[in-house]
Amino acid sequence: MDIFKQGATPTVSGPEDYFTGEVKINSPFKTTEPARVSGATVTFPAGARTAWHTHPLGQTLIVTEGQGWVQEWDKPARAIGKGDIVWIRPEVKHWHGASASSAMTHIAIAEAQDGKVVDWMEKVSDEQYQQPGDQ
Repeated sequence: MDIFKQGATPTVSGPEDYFTGEVKINSPFKTTEPARVSGATVTFPAGARTAWHTHPLGQTLIVTEGQGWVQEWDKPARAIGKGDIVWIRPEVKHWHGASASSAMTHIAIAEAQDGKVVDWMEKVSDEQYQQPGDQ
């Protein structure tokens, strides 16, 4: 059994190649084989977001604070807020982040396949980000 104490892992800045804005990431747990799940708490200030990306085995987001957006490629952006849970299916190209007027924090949970958790792609353009979504 492992116990991951609150505050035991440092919070780091989201890499500029994969995020727009001053995103903060705290990755408090990563399991050991044969388990393959890991999780992070990600905080996005207003307007901040991920780049487009996929996950080989999908991703679950649990919104803990604020308001934001999630969007699948070629589909409208969808509003998400505190208490919402989002399941993104395996290999679906998507992005997620805060709304333009509100910060957002979510817990992100994903599994590794052959050691890989995510495939990063191009950044979300300002034009893509500003498209209205269904609310």
